Amino acid sequence: MTTISSFPAQPLAHPTPATAPAERGWLALVALGLLALLVTAAAPAGLRGPAFWLGIALLSTGTLGWSWWKFGQGPAGVRHNFLWARSSTARGAVAWITGIVLTGFYVVLYWWPQYLENLIRPLDGLSQTLRHRPADQWFLYGTFYTLAVLLMGARALYKYRHSPYQRIRTGSVMFFQLGFSWLLPGLLLALQKPEFYFSYFWPLKYDYLFPGTVDYLVRDGRALGVFMVFWGAVMSLVATPVLTYFFGKRWYCSWVCGCGALAETAGDQYRHLSDKSRTAWRWEVRLIYPILGFIVLVTALLWLGAAGVLPGWFTSSHSSGLPLVDGVSPLEGLSKVYGFFIGSIFSGVIGVGAYPLMGARVWCRFGCPMAAYLGLLQKHFSRFRISTNGGQCISCGNCSNVCEMGIDVKQYAQRGEPIIRAACVGCGLCSTACPRGVLNLENGPREGRYQASPLISAESLRILE
Repeated sequence: MTTISSFPAQPLAHPTPATAPAERGWLALVALGLLALLVTAAAPAGLRGPAFWLGIALLSTGTLGWSWWKFGQGPAGVRHNFLWARSSTARGAVAWITGIVLTGFYVVLYWWPQYLENLIRPLDGLSQTLRHRPADQWFLYGTFYTLAVLLMGARALYKYRHSPYQRIRTGSVMFFQLGFSWLLPGLLLALQKPEFYFSYFWPLKYDYLFPGTVDYLVRDGRALGVFMVFWGAVMSLVATPVLTYFFGKRWYCSWVCGCGALAETAGDQYRHLSDKSRTAWRWEVRLIYPILGFIVLVTALLWLGAAGVLPGWFTSSHSSGLPLVDGVSPLEGLSKVYGFFIGSIFSGVIGVGAYPLMGARVWCRFGCPMAAYLGLLQKHFSRFRISTNGGQCISCGNCSNVCEMGIDVKQYAQRGEPIIRAACVGCGLCSTACPRGVLNLENGPREGRYQASPLISAESLRILE
């Protein structure tokens, strides 16, 4: 019996075009920059500084030049050309190599930072200027992370320059990453204040509302520490529900969050890789909400322990004569396990390492407790929705292709149904990619939020007649 697999592979109707010489030149600079950084990791002390900064200069120049040449020369717009034909964006060899390199970097960063010393030491001067202390692995990581957001943010600005919403949104994540996640924490350390990230809130930064962290901030930060505690509590428990009511979860996930910043800039080219199947959606529900429930439970138990409601041996490692394991109480052990498996392995190693294979929002979609919290508010209490005009939909699939959260947007658009999903981060790319103006991001009234427009229903009836 003849099977499908017995037929020879058919060539593409439009073969992948050869890379232009100018593009190769810019990409060569990127490759030379990465090579210089690789040389830095094994270079002697006298050469590692020049090699490091040469690598950063080549990498930055090549990325900005390539972005300008690739997206800034032709007409603006969302182009899906050959995404599933290129090795780098179709889970080919280049994608696998990229994923392995990213995963390896995170593993070394978290557990063997001594192998990154040659990359850390060239940053001592910058770290001393900003933080008044030598560089460490986290300063290296923060610098690389911020540089990636800025460089690939420039790429996104070129690519989506025709869309005011995308320009503002991209500029916003670049601003918050540079100012609130890199510069401000460093300046706080320079002033001998507690390091604090004003753009991260509980439950994403889960320990910010733990009793031990609150006590540390108030004790070491004094008046500023009291403000930090107040800021974290108000933003987590008051401002988040209010802002989500008016704007949906996009106010944070697509405009502020550092995880979202990297996904929306460096991960933009991998949007189409997100799994749109119902099985993936089931796994999303099975993972993200239990993670949120776990951190809520741990936070509540810690506060009950601090209030003396629970036995001290269960919540504190400072109780004497009580059963502890390696000096850690059971509840502290649970928080450490969470930090290891969810905070490190899931959000870092898997979350970023899986970009080239599963899309850029794996962490946001399957693991982030903040996304789960915001998603529940968005789905049940928010005014935000994406309205659709089914009568204009031509079923091109552009909207589903760019959805990084695994939502099959086309299915909603074809039926003229508003999109109200807990997963949606409001990036707006589905609307930007639509050639017919079918999709619109709205903060409309709650009434009729789940209903299709009567005009669309009437149009559908006329088509049927």
